[in-house]
This record gives sequence, C-alpha cells and structure tokens, in this order.
Amino acid sequence: MSFSEKIKLTWAKYENWAYVAFYAVLIILSLIFTNVYFYSVAINCLIFTVLSFSLNLMTGYMGVTSLGHAAFFGIGAYATAILQTRFGVNQWVALLTSILVTSLAGVLLSLTTMRVSTRFVAIVTLGFAEIVRMIELNWMDLTRGPQGIPNIPSFSFLGTPIKDMRVEFYIIMGISVIILTLYSLLIHSNHGRAIQAIKNDEIAASSMGINPLRYRILVFAISAGTAGIAGSFYAKYMGFIDPNAFNFDQSISILSMTIFGGLGNLMGSIIGAFSLSILPEALRFLSDYRQVIYGALLVIMMIFRPNGLLGGINFKQIRLLDQQKMEELKKNGKHSKN
Repeated sequence: MSFSEKIKLTWAKYENWAYVAFYAVLIILSLIFTNVYFYSVAINCLIFTVLSFSLNLMTGYMGVTSLGHAAFFGIGAYATAILQTRFGVNQWVALLTSILVTSLAGVLLSLTTMRVSTRFVAIVTLGFAEIVRMIELNWMDLTRGPQGIPNIPSFSFLGTPIKDMRVEFYIIMGISVIILTLYSLLIHSNHGRAIQAIKNDEIAASSMGINPLRYRILVFAISAGTAGIAGSFYAKYMGFIDPNAFNFDQSISILSMTIFGGLGNLMGSIIGAFSLSILPEALRFLSDYRQVIYGALLVIMMIFRPNGLLGGINFKQIRLLDQQKMEELKKNGKHSKN
C-alpha cells in the first residue's frame, strides 16, 4: 500500500474525529490569540465555511453549478437588516424569517430551472443573482440602494447587546457545527444517497423511483436557507450592509473555496474556506503580487486536482473495502487453523 493510500485509509477511518480535532484546535487558538484581528479573520473564515457547506450540497452532491450563490447570502442579510431596523423585529424571528425567505427564493429558482439542463443552470443562477443585485441597488425605499443599511442591531442576550467579538466567534462556530452535523446526517441518509444518485445518472435514478425534480427543489431550498443563515449573521456582525458585499465576485469566491477544498466533501468546504480566506491575509506583505499568486494557485490546483483537495475521494467506499479485507483475512485465518 502506497503512502497516499495509507493517508486516505487513515482519514477514512477517523473522518468524524477530523472534524472534532479541527474545531478543538480552533477553540484552543481562540483562547491563545485574543486580539481583534484573530477573531475578525476567524469569523470571516467561518462565515465562508457555512456558505461553502451550502454550495457544496448543491454543486458537490447534487451536481448543479451555481454562479450566483451570493444572492442568497444577500437576501438573508437584507431580510434581517430590514426586519430589525425598520420593524424592530426580535433577532430570532428575523433569523427564522431570513431562512424562510431565502429558502422560498431557492424553491422559486429551482422551479425556473426544471426544464433547463444541469449544465445550463449556472447561467440561470447568474441571471438570478444579477436580478437580486439590481433590486438591492435600485429599490431605494426598501434597501436604501448603494447607501446601504446602517445601525443593524448587534446580537443580544435577554435584551442586553453583545459586542464582544469572542462571543460572536463562538456563535458562528456553533452555527457551522450545527450545519455540519445536519448536512452529514442528510448526506448519509437515504435522501442523501438519492441526491448523489441523481448527480451520477439522473435517468438511472429516475428509473429507480427517485424524483429528480423533488430533490432539486429540496436541495435548492436547504442550500439557499443555509446561505440565508450566513447572511443573517453577517448583517448583525457587521452592523452595516450594502450591495457590494453580495456581488458576482463574492459568488466566485464561494465557488472557488468549494472547488478548492473538494466537491462532495464537507471537510473540503472547511479547508477551502479557511485556506482561501487566510491566504490573502498571509500574502499582505506581497500586496502587489498576492492576487497573482492567489490566481496562480487556483490554476495549478485545477490542473492537478480538478475535483479539489478532497474531491473525488469516496471515503465511505474506502472504509467498506477495508472492512471487507479485514473480514477476508479473518476467514482465511480461521481456514488455516482448521
């Protein structure tokens, strides 16, 4: 067995512990580095982790490429901002409403793509994102256009505002852990297997009684709702939002992180989000060249690992094959004794 195969087998055996170890290290680092810079970078990484989770469900597991995922991010942010600044709605009601609104937007978008081939859905999502951005820019009475929405209330507990970045860090980390857990349960359920079957061969999946349209609507709704959660948190964390935070570049950033880490792998979303969020910060001393290095890294990655760092690796199959080998060895051992 080669060294790379040993690494894959070890990772497959302890995949769940890898998530535990990652978040444990993150907590330890948060206790060591208590400066504002660390928390701001870590919060940004975790926001993009949640966004990458949501896009990975749609693109990595369902196989539908989205070029406008920032639209859902923006809808969630604007829904929370408008509800809290205009109507004084409770933060939890605002969060739930943001999830519902973005999920509904996802359902409506999925219905418009029902007669569109999977490869062309990316163009539809791009058009959808531009429509949302035009609304954000031009509906002055609702969104204040390019002026943005200021004075968004921060998080509060029992009526007391929370302005500690450490608490905000733990909030978004808790959100990411909950979403990671729920997504893992979904992916390893019968519904998750149906979603992946549709990605591999939609016609074959249909012949086995799986309804592709129903699952596409479900995935769009869950993915959009998750991005809405990230948007809701972002609005309250920043205290100010404007359309520039939810443009096409943002969609490409989310897609790059998802592909870089690995399509169809949740740990890949974490790796991609943290790597491509921290890299520009680490290259600040090369301010004139950091975007060139950033782009070159993505190009090299796509040449040698087009599915991303952890994409294209079926850890479940690796575990099953290892179990089969162990069972065969046990059988052969019993036969030799007899």
